[in-house]
This record gives sequence, structure tokens and C-alpha cells, in this order.
Amino acid sequence: MKLRFQLAASLLVAGAVALPMVSLAQAPMPRPERIQFAKGASSKAIKGVLKGDQSRTFLVNLRAGQKMTVKLVANNASANFNVTAPGAMQAMFIGSISGTDFAETIASSGDYKIDLFLMRNAARRNETVSFTITIGATG
Repeated sequence: MKLRFQLAASLLVAGAVALPMVSLAQAPMPRPERIQFAKGASSKAIKGVLKGDQSRTFLVNLRAGQKMTVKLVANNASANFNVTAPGAMQAMFIGSISGTDFAETIASSGDYKIDLFLMRNAARRNETVSFTITIGATG
């Protein structure tokens, strides 16, 4: 009886450890897409579709003093984006709180990250969003 209990407990622990690994394998991190502006252009519009827990990550290299803009137009209000400064652990702009337009003069040079996603409630319902996100830099 004691052996059965130990075996059952061991299997339960092994399953608890393995389960998070399986779910991590199902949701790979998106590969960042480097944004390059066409010669003479100060912005780039990217169109696409996200479904469920899909996301897109964009990187744009900026110099200190430039003004960065990001504008999201989407057919689903649950679409949002965050902007994170180079080396930062937290986003400097959180779209779910601040809206679909971002404009700020950049304090430090480097790669700025824009994460585009559906809010968790919409992702769980496997909703789809068509979007245009326009990323710009001037100065």
C-alpha cells in the first residue's frame, strides 16, 4: 500500500513538472521583425492578421532625441501593443491602459521593441484581428 502511494505521488509530481513544459512548447515566442524605413520615409505601415494567442514583435533602432510614433488601427478593440525601451524590463507604453497611439521623444539610443497582441480574453476565445500598425521616427 505504501509503495502504491509513493508511486502515485511520484507520478503526480512528474506530471506537474512536465505539464508547464508542454504548454510552453505550444506557444513559441514570436521572432522579432526588424523595421527598416524606405529611403526618404519616416514611417512604415505593417498590415496583418492575428488569431488567438498569436503575437508579433517589431524592433526599430532609434537615436536619442528622435520622436517615435506608433499607431494601431484594428477591427477588434482587444488588439493592443506595448513599447519597451532598450534593456528595460517593463514597457514604457502599455496600450491596454494608454490607447492605440504612442508618441514620445526617445531618451536613449538602441532597439525599441513593439509587442502587438490580443488581450487574454479575446485570445481565449480564439478571436481574429486584422490590423495596420504604423511605426515612425523623426528627428
